[in-house]
Amino acid sequence: MQIDKVTVTPVNLSLRQPVRMANLPPIKSMAAIFVRMETRQGRNAWGCGVAHPQMTGEKPEHALRVCQDAADLACDLHPTDIEYSLSQLHLITDGSAAATCAFDLAFHDLLGLAADMPLYRLLGGYRQRIQTSITIPLLPVKESVEIAQARAKLGFRMLKIKGGENPGEDVERVRAIQRALPELTLRLDADGGYNVPEALEVARALKNEIEMLEQPTPAGDLDGLKDVTKNSPIPILADQSVKGPASVLELATTRAVNGISIKIATCGGLNCARQVDTIARVAKIFTMVSCLIEPALLIAAGLSFALSSPNVYYGDLDGYLDIENDPTVAGFRLEEGWLIANPSPGLGCAVDL
Repeated sequence: MQIDKVTVTPVNLSLRQPVRMANLPPIKSMAAIFVRMETRQGRNAWGCGVAHPQMTGEKPEHALRVCQDAADLACDLHPTDIEYSLSQLHLITDGSAAATCAFDLAFHDLLGLAADMPLYRLLGGYRQRIQTSITIPLLPVKESVEIAQARAKLGFRMLKIKGGENPGEDVERVRAIQRALPELTLRLDADGGYNVPEALEVARALKNEIEMLEQPTPAGDLDGLKDVTKNSPIPILADQSVKGPASVLELATTRAVNGISIKIATCGGLNCARQVDTIARVAKIFTMVSCLIEPALLIAAGLSFALSSPNVYYGDLDGYLDIENDPTVAGFRLEEGWLIANPSPGLGCAVDL
């Protein structure tokens, strides 16, 4: 199989409603960049990355420019020599997580097509489905409860509740949702909004209501994160503190967290995600595969990875559900809060571009 042509297409993804997170202005759209690799054998492989100055720290125009530069090299690389090909592309894409991710996914999709195997099996094939949480955005308590009830009616049984701006209100919000939906599993994501005393106060107040507390302290405060983990009655998960293999090695050796969140989009694709998960697995730290606001093609990559590893305990792959104009034709299925793999080769998705 030989790559004949590479096309790079930017898409501005519109959201049905703005998304609110701690310490960020409302997010109304997300820039995505799709990469299509056409082979001489008539097969198409797809990759994708996303860029947002506040969420990912990368400007879309930078990511697009890097993708276009990488496209010029990709045709000279062999799809099945994936480690070599990605290492050569990394000379161009280093510094752009969106571009690195887009080409990483496209080459993995090609590898699945060449092997005639779904990617989750090619990567390990540990399971065929995983339950996912769905996010409750940062809203007043009453609205949060109403959205949680609507999500539950759709079949979701795990809710990730956003917080981080007001610890007391976060406790009130979680308790209100728990009273309304006592049978559901709840998680709280502070997005780095607490100091250490606030994080411990929330963890102790909600020890019987939430399954875990995600990123309680700022991303760069690893000492604070370790202090919270040491004294918390519930598991503590790192999200924004996870910036690649080196950061996870530091989190693991200092026992700063109980678990880590891996986002395919921010770590730069499946190659990096697998390295991060291996470090966590050796250190006996559990992994959750999570997402940004992103197209279903990226969700398919996250799902493939989540299904491949026994160290992935949790799924948080809902970032495509509120996008209005996603060109992805998803192959995976969502049933009663469970994401189910597509048996088609590669990522199992088409893209209407």
